[in-house]
Amino acid sequence: MSFTVFLGNLPVWVTADDIKSWLTAENLVADSIKVIRNPETQESKGFAFIEAPNGEEMNSIIRRFDRAPLEERLLRANPAQPPKGKTPVKGAAPMGAGMPPPSSAVMMGDKSRRGGKKHKKPTRPSGPPSAFAEELAKAL
Repeated sequence: MSFTVFLGNLPVWVTADDIKSWLTAENLVADSIKVIRNPETQESKGFAFIEAPNGEEMNSIIRRFDRAPLEERLLRANPAQPPKGKTPVKGAAPMGAGMPPPSSAVMMGDKSRRGGKKHKKPTRPSGPPSAFAEELAKAL
């Protein structure tokens, strides 16, 4: 079983060494720390994964860092989710199950099926705007 913590809303300057020092200062243990970076620019994407040795340590890391303030922002810490498309949800139908097969025109890249139509703008719901929408409009 994996005990991985997702740590998000990080400033771009945060490194794995920074996170390691924060954990050490709190007497928390991590097997590994990976700050996720843009492969082209190497700039941090603002989140990291912390591999904890056990569930108790994972929960301690989450309790300490979830909603912790850092540079006028609140960090987010929670159990990491498996990457989408990698692990099917138990009991879920396989991708594409119950769906009709794609048309050969789409599969073959036939542009004649797409037409040259412009996309229609989404319509706004009718009726009075919500209180939130009214407040937002006043602020803008």
